[in-house]
Amino acid sequence: MPVEGSGRWARAVLRPANLPAATFSAAGRQLRSRNGRTDPRRQRPPRGRLSPHHLGGWLNRNRRLIAALLFCIPAGLTVQQLTPAPADTVVAFAAAADLPAGKTLVPGDVSSVSVPPGLVPAGNPGSEAAFEGKQLAAPLRRGQLLTDAQILGPGLLAGSPPGSAAVPLRMADPASVRLVSPGQLVNVVLTGGNGFDQAGESRILAEAVPVLWTSVPGGNPGPWPATAETEGLVVVAAAADQARRLAGASTQGKLFFVLVRAAPG
Repeated sequence: MPVEGSGRWARAVLRPANLPAATFSAAGRQLRSRNGRTDPRRQRPPRGRLSPHHLGGWLNRNRRLIAALLFCIPAGLTVQQLTPAPADTVVAFAAAADLPAGKTLVPGDVSSVSVPPGLVPAGNPGSEAAFEGKQLAAPLRRGQLLTDAQILGPGLLAGSPPGSAAVPLRMADPASVRLVSPGQLVNVVLTGGNGFDQAGESRILAEAVPVLWTSVPGGNPGPWPATAETEGLVVVAAAADQARRLAGASTQGKLFFVLVRAAPG
């Protein structure tokens, strides 16, 4: 009688002596085919491994899930290829709200924003408090990046031709200053006479000079305060020869300006 196993717990396996060992399973049960005959080839698959019959059944039951997965894989790869890589950004500083020209910057007027490195302009402040207490030379829209060229001071002449000077002028009609904004070009006109018995003669002191700053009635104090003393004051960028003619011109007569367009090209 054949013995299966070893040691004291060995058990005897009974099988007919005239049948080969391959016709019996490990438990000693005889394997038979459908016609009742023993089939040595039909052995139970090892535990943990699916037979072809079970695998085919599982695939048939889950064919829709498999089809959906196979569809999602190329779709996901396509989306990944078409999605642009996140761009590198740096911190810059912009207006936190719409700010009028002449406003003195206070905490909360400037906020930090993330922008691509190539969009940060030269002269952007290094912190939110860098320009606190300084006065704006031009109005700013919310989100507009701030630079030193928009602040009253040396930055006003940024981009001007070498040798340019910022010349303050007091206009004879303070109300007319409301009609001009920084960046516009004006001709500065000097008119002599008193307007009554003495005939006045007008001459142009400077042509097409850009306006850098205008007084704002009731503005907050700052480096160039916009108060009653500065009412009617305009600051223009002038070349050296123009600056010599404009300096002290308000003591020679009345100053007026004429809005002009930039020359073509």
